[in-house]
Amino acid sequence: MSVDIDTVKRVAHLARIKVTDDEAGQMTGDLNNILAFVEQLDEVDVSDVEPMTSVVEQSMKKRADEVTDGDYAADVVANAPASEDNFFMVPKVVE
Repeated sequence: MSVDIDTVKRVAHLARIKVTDDEAGQMTGDLNNILAFVEQLDEVDVSDVEPMTSVVEQSMKKRADEVTDGDYAADVVANAPASEDNFFMVPKVVE
């Protein structure tokens, strides 16, 4: 893939970056070098490499799935103006 000056100017306009003609000419060469390097990466054989989320081998930290807290429903509604069966009671809003 090759980038020309018009493409650089269009991308600069979309990114709201002010670029002069001299800078656009230099950026054209820089972007073409970057794209050439990326094309080289396509040649690397990664068929035997497993997908990774980190460069360091890690295992997911897990905790036991057990109830550690509960039976506080009566304490939660203790200060409510009105409650019934551990539920808040509110006045009817819609007739």
